[in-house]
Amino acid sequence: MSQDEHIRSYTAPAAGWGALKSVTKSWLGSENAVKNLRAMLKTNQNSGFDCPGCAWGESPENGLVKFCENGAKAVNWESTGRSVDPDFFAKYSVSALAGQSDYWLEYQGRLTHPMRYDAATDHYVETTWEEAFALVARHLKALKSPDEAEFYTSGRASNEAAFLYQLFVRAFGTNNFPDCSNMCHEASGLGMAETLGVGKGTVVFDDLEKADAIFVIGQNPGTNHPRMLEPLREAVHRGAQVICINPLKERGLERFQHPQHPLEMLSNGSEPTNTAYFRPALGGDMAMFRGMAKFLLQWEREAQANGEPPVFDHAFIREHTSGLDAYLAAVDATPWEHIVGQSGLSMAELELAARMYRRAERVIMCWAMGLTQHRHSVPTIQEVVNLQLLRGNVGKPGAGLSPVRGHSNVQGDRTMGIDEKPPTWLLDALEKRFKFKVPRGHGDNAVLAIQAMEARRAKVFLALGGNFAQATPDTPRTHAALRNCELTVHIATKLNRSHLVTGRDALILPCLGRTEVDLQADGPQGVTVEDTFSMVHISHGQLKPRSPHLRSEPAIIAGIAKATLGNQPIDWDWAIADYGHIRDLIADVIPGFADFNARLRHPGGFHLGNDAAERVWKTTSGKARFTPSELPQELVNQAVLARGERPDLILQTLRSHDQYNTTLYGLDDRYRGVFGLREVVFANERDIRRLGFAPGDKVDLVSLWEDGIERRVSGFQLVAYDLPAGQAAAYYPETNPLVPLESYGERTFTPTSKFIAIRLEKAREDSLIHCALAPIPTTGRGRAPRPHSPARRTPMERTLGALACAAGLLMAAGASAAANPPWCWSTAPSPTPPAGTA
Repeated sequence: MSQDEHIRSYTAPAAGWGALKSVTKSWLGSENAVKNLRAMLKTNQNSGFDCPGCAWGESPENGLVKFCENGAKAVNWESTGRSVDPDFFAKYSVSALAGQSDYWLEYQGRLTHPMRYDAATDHYVETTWEEAFALVARHLKALKSPDEAEFYTSGRASNEAAFLYQLFVRAFGTNNFPDCSNMCHEASGLGMAETLGVGKGTVVFDDLEKADAIFVIGQNPGTNHPRMLEPLREAVHRGAQVICINPLKERGLERFQHPQHPLEMLSNGSEPTNTAYFRPALGGDMAMFRGMAKFLLQWEREAQANGEPPVFDHAFIREHTSGLDAYLAAVDATPWEHIVGQSGLSMAELELAARMYRRAERVIMCWAMGLTQHRHSVPTIQEVVNLQLLRGNVGKPGAGLSPVRGHSNVQGDRTMGIDEKPPTWLLDALEKRFKFKVPRGHGDNAVLAIQAMEARRAKVFLALGGNFAQATPDTPRTHAALRNCELTVHIATKLNRSHLVTGRDALILPCLGRTEVDLQADGPQGVTVEDTFSMVHISHGQLKPRSPHLRSEPAIIAGIAKATLGNQPIDWDWAIADYGHIRDLIADVIPGFADFNARLRHPGGFHLGNDAAERVWKTTSGKARFTPSELPQELVNQAVLARGERPDLILQTLRSHDQYNTTLYGLDDRYRGVFGLREVVFANERDIRRLGFAPGDKVDLVSLWEDGIERRVSGFQLVAYDLPAGQAAAYYPETNPLVPLESYGERTFTPTSKFIAIRLEKAREDSLIHCALAPIPTTGRGRAPRPHSPARRTPMERTLGALACAAGLLMAAGASAAANPPWCWSTAPSPTPPAGTA
């Protein structure tokens, strides 16, 4: 399938030798190697800091190494020796920087000083913290209504920062909290809260070791949660079923080579991470689960007729659920033709999946964006819940529901109150504790915030981390909306494109990273995070801050709040002098955090608890609820179909292996065989030829939608790939322009990034020129990553690679002898080191 130098077959298992090489390249390329070795060994340790990458939980076992390949990339990317200081901004205008790739921008290094945008010169210029806080306060106080400001939150923010942020914003007078979770697991929270009374996963790490079957749905853990590969492999090894449901054959869901198993590494062996792999149509998951339920219902009736043991858990259903009859009527009313047609699976495949589910006494359902970024995601999640309720697979060891969260504290931020639709109990608790009248109306989510800025109803945009301009849909419209603002503010560690899409005034406020020591008035501070299993633990930075001008996220929030509100509703200086003060406030307001500071002294932190896991149902009926939803009649937009248009393909957006959300650590996607290139579109070779193209051709992707706006991305290379017919895949954020702002999940407003109807056109010559990056001089402080050569490596690189493997193997052997913890490296290379600066 080799189509040019950028595309070549990759046959090795996930992790293993490639991961060891990749981590070493990332480490050496950080230009801070000695300090970063110490930092990596402190990652996810009880005395260290929480990985700034994903939200996967920690094994209770101790070990020398508790990070994955992509976690190492995150640490080295944050702890780089490179800096973006005032001299850098003096050299490059915003317009010049905007011509560079997202990878180039973040590669330049850490932000070091607070910077203010000067529209007259089109440059950022240095400012003081006091001037920056005063500018924010002046703009906020000038608004006619607090609802004219939007306050965005990234999932990297700590619990302490998030709590202070929501307190400040609500004291200011609005619930406008567009949040990164609006783009991902909104459907999980809503779908589970309505049916189970909780919006979080009901399992803990230990449940994975007890499950008879684990379903991994719409998820690519090999790239997005690499430490998950170890429990999947161990489940297969002990005889459990691991059933993967994903249109793409992802390497991490096929085979895994454990870097901490010396004999396996020396023999170049690996073990499987699945026992079955189903590949439904995009958007067809709900139909698949409905088909499984239909088989279970058929077998239940046969068992009743023949006097055999029941298929359903009737005792559980009677005591703990409501709505069974209406749900079974909906299952009966769904014809097989609709199920098979929409799921993209045969009757035989549906029956096999149902039988594997039936045979297991304890089943865990895990999922991610493959389920949540569709128009009908809420009923899809609820169909998963329906299946689990039929067999009593909620609230017992080794069973439950596990929406696997993305960023390291995205779940914790919601727990702390980052919610545009806050629950009444939270608002009541805030009013009682802080004695101010909180806003009660719903605020803006990410989509509504963009629409508000587009219509000039919102005039200030403040982002606590993240890369809003690139993470959101309909990129040109989002950028235009941000430029309508009077002020844009970004609290960040590294330069990204959002900082270049400015309002009339704009600020970049540089903050400490998770790896760095946070020194406040009462001494070094720790911050807390909540992982996907609802475990809360403390994180202590280890490295000297990159610049003495950096401030922590809580300190920046407190500075803005004090300048805007004075010492109301709290003394902000007191709050940040010792973060234990913030945690005491959290304990007063948020359920589950009593004795917060004391409980953090326990190694590994503490579990928040989960009512549904205890079979306590905080629903309106007091029971878990079956949900009788109908399958969608059509998945493609009705207005498009009414015009007589039929898409060439259905596109999903996804990450490459060298990527975490919008952060690009490099330009490779090794597991999928792509090197040094991101403008690619994966498709079935028969589809490529059916549409009149050949693998390697350059095409434009055109989105089909109802509003007449042309949405096009240009100059993408066709890559023949093992995909079901009619499907395509490409990387975000490059393809975010194809996602219409108004194409979002029902009741969630989550962009439908996993179902985009597209047409392929031959690439225009002018579009090929347009999509090429304008070169930027590297004769000053700007650093250009060395061009990637997939076919050739220098002798020095080969030597370093060999040394990396040897060192990694020795480390793996030592750690394995000590405790053999999970060390689930995946295998993407880190950014290549710079060619140098002049």
